[in-house]
Amino acid sequence: MDRHLPFSRLHNFRDLGGYPTPDGLRVRPGRLYRADSLGKLNTGTPDWDRFLSLGIGTVIDLRHPWEADATGRVPSHPSFTYHNLSIEHRPYDQAVQGPGVDPGPYLVERYLEVAEDGTKEIRRALELIAEADAPVVFHCASGKDRTGQLAALVLALLGVPDTTVTEDFSLTELATPALLADWKARHDGRTPAWPGFGRAPASVMRLFLAAMKSRYGSIEAYVTQALGMDARALSETLRTALLEPAPTTHPTLTHRKATPADAKLLVRLRDTSALWQLARGISQWQPGEKDETHFRTRMQEGEVWLAYANETPVGAWELWWTDPAAWGPRPPDAGYIHRLMTTPHTSPPGTGRHMLAEAESRITATGRRYARLDCLASNPQLRAYYESAGYTVVGEQREKEGGSGSPYAVTLLEKRLR
Repeated sequence: MDRHLPFSRLHNFRDLGGYPTPDGLRVRPGRLYRADSLGKLNTGTPDWDRFLSLGIGTVIDLRHPWEADATGRVPSHPSFTYHNLSIEHRPYDQAVQGPGVDPGPYLVERYLEVAEDGTKEIRRALELIAEADAPVVFHCASGKDRTGQLAALVLALLGVPDTTVTEDFSLTELATPALLADWKARHDGRTPAWPGFGRAPASVMRLFLAAMKSRYGSIEAYVTQALGMDARALSETLRTALLEPAPTTHPTLTHRKATPADAKLLVRLRDTSALWQLARGISQWQPGEKDETHFRTRMQEGEVWLAYANETPVGAWELWWTDPAAWGPRPPDAGYIHRLMTTPHTSPPGTGRHMLAEAESRITATGRRYARLDCLASNPQLRAYYESAGYTVVGEQREKEGGSGSPYAVTLLEKRLR
């Protein structure tokens, strides 16, 4: 379910595979990776063995040469070639920015400088990716800014929608705590002056894509005008190398009741789902709102379930037996479904409906006659989804108390079970 590959020293190493295109294709998994500094790898370690097992043939280091000299580069190995292409020509220090600096406008201005200054290096990086006959990884220091720009260009040229490009950028948010801890360790425990350090809010990539289109007309026009490349030919080459048909068959889903040991997985799943929503302008969930204690509490007071495709977790939901905050005092005639969530782009089609059916089956097994749930009154898309699954709107709670203590309005939906 997780695009972040598990390494001990690397925190933001991810596979770009699986992202869909509107024409029914998807980025081929295991072919293109983005990462934070590979200078943190050491030979003779499990991290190094894991890295070599990916079969990578090309490493593109987007950092300044002095960064590679100061903090190290990926160890040499005959299985891959190493290229240092510093796409950033005007260095800047994010950590010293003041608390009032808005990440969106500030970072987008820096990204536009890179797009303007680093044309030679960006062009070469795109050529290397297009020419490669083995997996490629590109990286900078944190795997966020320079890496995020190159990822955005490649994904756009593949035809991946802007919302997905934005989502991919924002997934660095899952690595921010570890990246921040590394920075503190290198700086005697100090905290960066800028609260935006290490952050990757969706607004940054959304603004950058809009700025590029405003300045050049499109990403393809940037490639043609600024990089001097044949954008159409490049796009076709990349698509041939990196895209494949989306799968048409999927494994049968299974499910199991979560245990306290699953709490970390559930937090990760919810935060990933929240970033997917935010990239699409849906602000129902925010990353970090629910911690491991939340899910352990829900296991004690109700039930939490996980759905799997083979051995891979693809979704989860909570099942409550009372919900006075939304529904008030009620007789024990219903189960209340909460936090229905699937893994973006990797869960099989229909996973949400499958999980709803499993939750309803569990409620029926207890002798209760109704399945109930709620959604934000300001989220008509989600309401329509539940209505299409057989739920009926039966009311609205205008001041439901959330975990943050701030009341909000929710639409109440109910389904009578057989």
